[in-house]
This record gives sequence, structure tokens and C-alpha cells, in this order.
Amino acid sequence: MTEPERFAALSRGLADGVRAGDGLIGLVLLGSASDEGASRRDEWSDHDFFVLVEAGRGAELRPDLSWLPEQERLVLTAREGDIGFVAVYDDGHVFEFAFSDAGELDGSRAGDATVVVDDDAATTATLIAQARARAAAADRFDPANDIRLVFVKLLIGVGRARRGEVLNGGQFIRSWAVQCLVCAIRGRFADRSTTLRDTIDPLRRFEQDFPEWAARIAAALESPVEDTARILFNLAREILEPGWNGFPASAADAVAARLGWVD
Repeated sequence: MTEPERFAALSRGLADGVRAGDGLIGLVLLGSASDEGASRRDEWSDHDFFVLVEAGRGAELRPDLSWLPEQERLVLTAREGDIGFVAVYDDGHVFEFAFSDAGELDGSRAGDATVVVDDDAATTATLIAQARARAAAADRFDPANDIRLVFVKLLIGVGRARRGEVLNGGQFIRSWAVQCLVCAIRGRFADRSTTLRDTIDPLRRFEQDFPEWAARIAAALESPVEDTARILFNLAREILEPGWNGFPASAADAVAARLGWVD
């Protein structure tokens, strides 16, 4: 079976399982699993989805995952929080999904989405319409704030690493500072972000919109933790400071001085 055929078979199996499952009322395929995202699928695409249950039955139904397709090929399932799950098949295909009633998904956001199964009250379609509206409303960048957060995360991260808390410091530097830097770049150069970008996760497909800067950020992450921090600091100044009155130059100078990064 080719990859597209396998993907489609699993989508059909999910729909059949939800339709037949006790108390299951909705299925939404998200991201590249949706019809809208189909053109982005490749061999590494997984299935992201929501499965909705009758109101108030989430806790009762969540222990039972027998509605997942191809049970004989499942090699693991695991929980992520109260309503999040993952499943992996023997060929490495991954399911990531929320399994809950609509109320438990209040506040969720969604981009590309295809409602496959719904009840007569259109509970699932209503949820997704609201989730998409929230995603659109939240799809805003504040580069002036984001770049300030870059310097805060780098300052704290390096301090933690120098104290000996390398894992925690690395999280500030390699994760949170990078996230803020990417948001600052997307906000500062909004015209360069294409329709391929993910409106929920700004790091997704950043390489396609900003290939040179993405490559340099990725290369920085291969260095020891404090070297990574200093490279990211220099990249932030090189990319964002020129021609931008909103750049917090005095704050950057203060961080550099505190960390001894003044040449």
C-alpha cells in the first residue's frame, strides 16, 4: 500500500470507528490530515484530530480506545494531559488527538480542519467554527514585545546554565527564546510570511518563509548552550535592529553587559 493509500485508509478507519463508537458524536481531521491540508502531506505527516463525545461523558469514555482503527497494528497509546492522546502503529504512523466533549475543548484553536462526523445538532461543526475564529483573532504578532522577551529568555537561560542548571537554562534558550525570536521575525517582516505558515504554531514551516535565517537559527542550536544563546543574541540584533526604531537597543546592551558579552 502506498503512503497516500495508507493515509486515506486510516482516515476512513477513524471515521468508521467514531460512527460505530458508543457515545462518540464527532470527528475533525486537522492540519495535513484535513482536506485543506492534503497538499502538504508527505511521508512524515501524521493524523491530528479531535474526537467529540456526548456532553459529560468524557471521563467515562476516555479509557476505551477500541474505536481506533487497525487495533492489531497498534504498538502504543499514551495520554498527554487530561484529554490529549497519542497512538503509534507498527509502521511508525502517529495519531495525535483530543478525545473529549465540546465543553472540554472550549478555548481551542484550529486552522485547516475537515468535519468528517457530526451529530444532528452540528456540535462538531460549531466547535470548529469557533476554534477557527479564535485562531484567526489570535493570529497577530507583536514584534516589539517579542524581541524584548528574546532578551529576557536569553538572560535568564544563561544565568541558569552558569548556575549549573543546564537543562532548565537550555529550555529558556533553545525553546522559549527561539519561539520569541521567530515570532519577532514574522511580525517584523510580515510580508514575507506566506499562506503556507501555520496560524497556530509560528515555527511550523518557518524554513519555507525565511530559509536563510531558519538555517542559521537551526545551526546555532547545535552549539553548547551558552554559545547558542550568544549566537541567537547576535542574530536578533543583526536581523531586527537595522532600520527599526522599536528595537530595544538599550535593553540589548544591558543584557550583553550583564553576561559579559561586550567585546
